[in-house]
Amino acid sequence: MELRKKIGLLFGPLFFLAAYFSPLLKENPKAHTLLAIFLLIVTWWITECIPIPITALLVPVLITVFRVASVSDAFAPFANPIIMLFLGSFILAKAMSVHALDQKLAHSILSLKFIVQKRSRILFALGLTVVFLSMWISNTATTAMMYPIVLGILSAFNSGTKGNSVSSLNLIFLLMIAYSASVGGIGTPIGSPPNLIAIGMLKRLAGYNITFFQWMIIGFLVLIPMYLALFFFMKLKIRKQDIPSRVKKDFSSAIQARPKGLTRPQRNVLIAFSVTVSLWTIPGLINLIFSILKKKPPLALWLQEHFPESVAAIIGASLLFILPVDLKQGRFTLSLKEALRIDWGTLLLFGGGLSLGFQMFETGLADSIGRFFISPGTSASLSLITFLSIALSVFLTEVTSNTASANMIIPIIIAISKAASISPLAPVLGSAIGCSFAFMLPVATPPNAIIFGSGLVPLTKMIKYGFWLNIMGIIIIWIAIRLLAPLLGLI
Repeated sequence: MELRKKIGLLFGPLFFLAAYFSPLLKENPKAHTLLAIFLLIVTWWITECIPIPITALLVPVLITVFRVASVSDAFAPFANPIIMLFLGSFILAKAMSVHALDQKLAHSILSLKFIVQKRSRILFALGLTVVFLSMWISNTATTAMMYPIVLGILSAFNSGTKGNSVSSLNLIFLLMIAYSASVGGIGTPIGSPPNLIAIGMLKRLAGYNITFFQWMIIGFLVLIPMYLALFFFMKLKIRKQDIPSRVKKDFSSAIQARPKGLTRPQRNVLIAFSVTVSLWTIPGLINLIFSILKKKPPLALWLQEHFPESVAAIIGASLLFILPVDLKQGRFTLSLKEALRIDWGTLLLFGGGLSLGFQMFETGLADSIGRFFISPGTSASLSLITFLSIALSVFLTEVTSNTASANMIIPIIIAISKAASISPLAPVLGSAIGCSFAFMLPVATPPNAIIFGSGLVPLTKMIKYGFWLNIMGIIIIWIAIRLLAPLLGLI
């Protein structure tokens, strides 16, 4: 067992006992007990001494055992509509993977003739493909799918180059797909777990309702400049060498040799995906159009009431079991066995985090933490709190999962904002996006771990490049959330 895990396994219970038998918050027994549980869970999340989803399951168990809340209240967040939104999107993503629709899209983009002319164009197209895919499916699945494609491209390149150019290309292209997957995840609410954690906690704990379309607009304010910064940063690292004509020809032929057209299962997945995305985005588009015309959109309101995001996701997932591939043989687009192979661990972590966050406010623990950092009535700068929230989220995620980071940080940020009498919207949005922008270490995100496992990415290079991208990310998020979004009336 790793030293970090051994430390967590020992210190987690010690922190729990120290807090439980201390005089802290004795005037509020439930908050006092929840503080002890919070310290245990956070320690185990950071050190990963036991699997993070299992730790999340212990949250409602401990809350119930120590009488902080009833069993129904403790487990209720596991049936939160946002969990259903993620469940539906995970099933849709699994169908895309099973029937290789994501690979089809990637190869279709790379088969464009003008792209293969320069390395920088291929780098840009690869990154953009990864960004788009990770908006809709997990960054882990996106990176795992693009990884062999990139290795094939590098093999073609390396046959025409020698020496340091080979290792430089390997490093740049592999880091590009990993970092692009993290950047793309902020583009939609379902792109990365912290996005939905922020939406859920803002709605429940602060009374802010952010729609799918609103998140996309805010997310793109960060995504576009961050992707451009990432691309130009990586482009500077590529040696200025032309691709030999033979390599161009071989690469182009290999890509274009892929089968043309869509199979029946791929068409079915595309139908289900299109229906879902339409239900997610059409109400927001209608609201945007009618706001310009200064009229009330009854259709958008009707769609939001009858087809909220979670319902739309389940409708799309259900279509996969209805649209047939072969009626005679009773084959449909997705089988139950295939659907059950989704990432259940993330759903459990999501539910446990929501349960802990909700109880922190129900018991008053969050208010006590907020008053600890900022005394009631003390003036505090919204810009400073937003910046610190972003920076803390980015660097905390370097050592623990982004979902765990969001679950730990967001309730505290909301509490601190309330104590400072400022809106928690900007700090929470900045924090949630920051949780996806950890680029330095292999343990920070699954995409980092996947490409580091190739053996082609030195740790020192990942830390060096990742540090500067972390700094760029913090600055870009702060400008977008604190300056651009309010200027456009988004927050």
